Amino acid sequence: MSDNDQAPVNRVVQRGLWFEEFIEETLYEHRPGRTVTEADNVLFTTLTMNTQALHLDAAWSAQQPGFGGQRLINSMFTLSTIVGLSVSQLTQGTLVANLGFSEVAFPAPLFAGDTLYAETLCTGKRESRSRPGEGVVNLTHIGRNQHGEVVARAARATLVRKKPTE
Repeated sequence: MSDNDQAPVNRVVQRGLWFEEFIEETLYEHRPGRTVTEADNVLFTTLTMNTQALHLDAAWSAQQPGFGGQRLINSMFTLSTIVGLSVSQLTQGTLVANLGFSEVAFPAPLFAGDTLYAETLCTGKRESRSRPGEGVVNLTHIGRNQHGEVVARAARATLVRKKPTE
């Protein structure tokens, strides 16, 4: 900034929501989505040492019933991506810890070329009994493909900071 420029009146730093800002029974839609590629699947699968042929072997997968001969996107990639898509809107800089996942399900397959969209439902929140200044927020992450079909769902408990007092 030069000496002739005026300082901005306000500054906004991107962050997630403070504990107080989460609203129960609110569905947060995360955009943009993420089109998944074959390279994403192979890289994630090999980085995590998952040798499942359904993710890596096109010839073998083509002979298997159930998925039209296509390789499946690694479900752990799907889970990681739907959580990742939520970070900038919900937890960037406000999350203390991921307390755990429950009820993880993959009701439909995801394939290379599909676009994954994420949304998160706040299912509950409470102040922490042991950590003043923080609260537990329960979230359900939902992943949908470009047709709106649910491809992943996971309930998660998180520890989130309360808004600092001025």
